[in-house]
Amino acid sequence: MIKRSIVFFFLLTSPAAADPAVVQNVSVQRSDGTFTFNVTIRHSDTGWEDYADSWRIKDMDGNILGQRALAHPHVNEQPLTRSLSGVRIPDGVDRVLIEAHDTVNGWASGEKVVILP
Repeated sequence: MIKRSIVFFFLLTSPAAADPAVVQNVSVQRSDGTFTFNVTIRHSDTGWEDYADSWRIKDMDGNILGQRALAHPHVNEQPLTRSLSGVRIPDGVDRVLIEAHDTVNGWASGEKVVILP
């Protein structure tokens, strides 16, 4: 019985059982040569041990163009939207990737491709 309890405990607390953070929506505005990104993320935040803690903007070659930290869990605010302004995008870049990060799974594999205005 103890062996089963231990296995069950590890299945419940395993990172594989935790949902990754998902980028649901992105809106972008351009002003004076910089961009403002409004990113909506959904994650099953449970508290400090498992929460969406950032999102970032990358070009199609994987270069990071901007990153927004999320300083605390948002257990009762899902999905959540946060902005990042003043992002400089190199000339010739017409689309970017937005990806979310959480404290258990790391960077989620489901990036969202965004065409810039």
